[in-house]
Amino acid sequence: MDNKDMMLTVSSSPHIRAKATTSSIMRDVVIALIPALAVAAYVFGAKALLIVALCVATCVASEAITERIMHRDVTVGDWSAVVTGILLAFNLPIQAPWWMCVVGCVFAIVVVKQLFGGLGHNFVNPALAGRAFLLSSWPTHMTGTAFIPLTDTVTSATPLGILKEGGNLSKLPSDLNMFLGLHGVYGAIGEISALALLIGGVYLLIRKVINWRIPVIYIGTVAILSPLFKQDPIFMICSGGLMLGAIFMATDYVTSPTTAKGQVIYAVGCGLMTMFIRMFGGYPEGVSYSILLMNVATPLIERFTRPRVYGYAKEKSE
Repeated sequence: MDNKDMMLTVSSSPHIRAKATTSSIMRDVVIALIPALAVAAYVFGAKALLIVALCVATCVASEAITERIMHRDVTVGDWSAVVTGILLAFNLPIQAPWWMCVVGCVFAIVVVKQLFGGLGHNFVNPALAGRAFLLSSWPTHMTGTAFIPLTDTVTSATPLGILKEGGNLSKLPSDLNMFLGLHGVYGAIGEISALALLIGGVYLLIRKVINWRIPVIYIGTVAILSPLFKQDPIFMICSGGLMLGAIFMATDYVTSPTTAKGQVIYAVGCGLMTMFIRMFGGYPEGVSYSILLMNVATPLIERFTRPRVYGYAKEKSE
């Protein structure tokens, strides 16, 4: 045995590395979003694809320009800006004007992501923050009939809108239509088909991009709380952006807890706030704000749920 074989390599942790990279994870997320995009194109037509393309292009360009200006490495090749663009587009109504798509994307990438240091340093989900910014700035463009295609001659509010406004409950779609999202169900571009989003979620689970805790516990909390508020659990699960938020945005690596116990607390908190906002808030939907609020609470959750360090004795109280 020569000296080279006997060489001891000393390095800091982590000592076990996964093969997955940021770009491979983000590509998997894009693939998982394709079924929902296909349903959106079928229901809303080519305009849905144009809005998604505009948001993706704006996010990628905003990220590249900002990183150039701030003298950082250009990281658009990691696909994270593409994911942000698709998710923000999925949270917009089909009647969203082009300039609002651009403003929302620039806010999400430049203000929420790059000004805080780029990917891995943002404290809230950029796509959701962009949607919240647009909703507070131009509420008339983000609510009501903005979700209805102009080509539809028989218009009605979104299912959660009908419920919040105390409208004609006979106009609510059936649970099957809510699940499939192919006929008579309107909402934001990417949230109308629970089935399509579930297919994407299963793909991410199989690829081990996400684990089951956050989406299952988040959706389960809403399902358990629904009867307490005299609501149909299936309606509450399939309506609005719950499936989209629970599977694709609440599971964001950067803004969600890393510990198992922390993920449970985080998911339960998302479910509780979603139901409280839907039942008692001013907006019919509560997914975006509930996830954003729990994003802010994530450092605190991490602090109280971090695992015990091996090799150190627990401090005794005096």
